[in-house]
Amino acid sequence: MDEGRRMVRHLLSDFDLNREEILEILDLAEEMKGDPGRYGDALRGKTLVMLFELPSLRTRVSFEAAMTQMGGHAIFYSIAGGSFTRGETLRDGVRVLSRYADCIMARVLRQEDIERIGEVASVPVINGMTMKYHPCQNIADLLTIREKKGTLKGLKIAYVGDGGCNTAHSTIIGCSNVGMDVTVVCPEGARYSPDPEILRRARERASGRIEVCHDPLEGVEGADVIYTDTWISAGMEEEKEERMRVFPPFQVNSELVGRAKEDCIVMHCLPAHRGYEITDEVMDAPYSAVLDQAGNRMHTEKAIIYWLLRQ
Repeated sequence: MDEGRRMVRHLLSDFDLNREEILEILDLAEEMKGDPGRYGDALRGKTLVMLFELPSLRTRVSFEAAMTQMGGHAIFYSIAGGSFTRGETLRDGVRVLSRYADCIMARVLRQEDIERIGEVASVPVINGMTMKYHPCQNIADLLTIREKKGTLKGLKIAYVGDGGCNTAHSTIIGCSNVGMDVTVVCPEGARYSPDPEILRRARERASGRIEVCHDPLEGVEGADVIYTDTWISAGMEEEKEERMRVFPPFQVNSELVGRAKEDCIVMHCLPAHRGYEITDEVMDAPYSAVLDQAGNRMHTEKAIIYWLLRQ
């Protein structure tokens, strides 16, 4: 064991949190959002190191703002290319950072890399996004849904688009865990469907139903929430031509929204490609929760960091 190594909690995937822990983080985020001054010094003297293999507007700025508003400090460091400096291994780099930082957030392509970071870090590690999971996004989504609907249990969320992407996986795991019914509405074929192992594990602990549907109009029937994301996620750029051919029937437009409940809200984790996965009419509609959803990233990330450091 490394010098100074201690047992710590990480958030490497949505499976790392049980229902009670998710609700505890949501309650904390709600409190922080409602009374930010109370937590203005909560992380004074604390440092978050942010490792980015991929750039991101929302992830970087929301985490940095979260630390600043709680009296802490965030450091951005690019690991594009997979190494730290002059070929230094991920293992050695993370072990060094554990001596400098109180918490590490990493946004990397491969889930295997975030798991390796967690294995060697002696401080909490947060998955800022991988190709497989996007847990921080889901917690922000859950806070947004609870704010708009007043509850989570018993609601139906229809995730429309690429059922095999990170946001879909996190929606399946997190939303079903807190009692929501999840319908993934996606094209047929393994490439566009949820990972079977993730489905199996999510169903084992779900308190809501999880279904997969390939008919967009049928899939959103009775939905309280419609959620979509880009058709071409990070790392899938080579598939652009085929995806642009497959996904148009799954566009979230006014016709599709009209098949959901009358008080349905629409969500998108951004960045949105208007006119493709979502139309301007829907994106800018009164029932769009997209900007509130993006704003809640900062509040829930405050809660995640604070909660992990208290474990």
